[in-house]
Amino acid sequence: MSSVSSKYPAIANSSDNESCKPLLQVREIPGDYGFPFLGAIKDRYDYYYSLGADEFFRTKSLKYNSTIFRTNMPPGPFIAKDPKVIVLLDAISFPILFDCSKVEKKNVLDGTYMPSTDFFGGYRPCAFLDPSEPNHATHKGFYLSIISKLHTQFIPIFENSVSLLFQNLEIQISKNGKANFNDISDAMSFDFVFRLLCNNTNPHDTNLGTNGPKCFDLWMLPQLAPLVTLGLKFVPNFLEELMLHTFQLPFFIIKSKYQKLYDAFNEHAGSTLDDAEKSGIKRDEACHNLVFLAGFNAYGGMKILFPSLMKWVSSGGKSLHTRLANEIRTIIKEEGGPITLSAINKMSLVKSTVYEVLRIEPPIPFQYGKAKEDIMVQSHDSNFLIKKGEMIFGYQTFATKDGKIFESPEEFIAERFMGSEGEKLLKYVYWSNARETDSPTVDNKQCAGRDLAVLLCRLLLVEFFMRYDTFTVESSKYLAGPLITFKTLEKKAI
Repeated sequence: MSSVSSKYPAIANSSDNESCKPLLQVREIPGDYGFPFLGAIKDRYDYYYSLGADEFFRTKSLKYNSTIFRTNMPPGPFIAKDPKVIVLLDAISFPILFDCSKVEKKNVLDGTYMPSTDFFGGYRPCAFLDPSEPNHATHKGFYLSIISKLHTQFIPIFENSVSLLFQNLEIQISKNGKANFNDISDAMSFDFVFRLLCNNTNPHDTNLGTNGPKCFDLWMLPQLAPLVTLGLKFVPNFLEELMLHTFQLPFFIIKSKYQKLYDAFNEHAGSTLDDAEKSGIKRDEACHNLVFLAGFNAYGGMKILFPSLMKWVSSGGKSLHTRLANEIRTIIKEEGGPITLSAINKMSLVKSTVYEVLRIEPPIPFQYGKAKEDIMVQSHDSNFLIKKGEMIFGYQTFATKDGKIFESPEEFIAERFMGSEGEKLLKYVYWSNARETDSPTVDNKQCAGRDLAVLLCRLLLVEFFMRYDTFTVESSKYLAGPLITFKTLEKKAI
């Protein structure tokens, strides 16, 4: 082991803004990949069916007595050319995946495989580009400019879209005694995204009609199928393996749906596409990137994030609901008018609650990167050498519930990030492919819409508790996020 340290004396890791601690032991990375082909198949079966994702990583971490180890990650053979990864599970090692000087982010959005570019009009969207590639700065700059240009429209357009969500919730509960939040939330999310990017055009007045959310769902499913399990009891595991995890689903099965999306954005996002052309992006390429931004990044993120938000806020019970309602209503009253960004920024409990949801159930649990050079990575108790070219995988669900960083990490504590001490913990919230204390730029891979996503979650809570006092839901697992059913909804007392 000493030979490893002496061979690479200058290699250091910027994972926690510190050099590797010289007194920590340098360990060989434990774990293995099993027999060729068969090892990947076994790990995939354990991950999906035998153990489940959390137990899969927990079992291996205990076995190797390490938060850093080697394993195979799905989807494995046939879809992924090389499923071998080095896993990071702790809050200290995880941020190496944000350092684009040390890890390459080319074609790793979905992990060890990449969907066909047919899904994106033949182009590689910005999410698949490494910052070292010339097109990355152009496309990321385009995204950031869109968000900056439209910032004054966020609140009014969202208020318009969310009002219909509440109407539909009340109608379903009144009619059926319960309401499927996911479907209603998806419709609201698509309406907001389309209006925002398409000059406030009502998507129902386009060629999409009411089918926009379904078109996006069908477009995303073949791309993400290798990473999910349907959990259908009447479908044998081997059939699901064959259908989802053995071969990539072809683009042609959803080609017509994607064309409808492309045509809608191409027709109604004219001013945005004009700006893209001025920045040097071909109009066709800009439109395909805009569809990706709207569908995969924005709508796809909200599809997971909003149900998760309501799930965890519901878990806080009437006590939390009362405190949120009191804070929101008091500040709005003091501000003396409509909901504004200034008012929202004064709501410390709302802000902390949203960060706690992002910590305890990050919408994107995986991060990948390929080592550009030999890297010495630090965990809490050891240093590990990752060789150039090796694929690094971070499981964010564990990293942001690191018990050495967060007290009672498995517990939802809405006030966790309040006050000066709470705010110090924000650097360990990693949901946006960076620390929450960082900012998205053309030189990094942090989500361009990070601030917008946080704002919309806070705005959803504000709009909700301006109307209602408390609520209850039932939650179950649903593909990439929770399935939420509203059981009760108590209107604001007059």
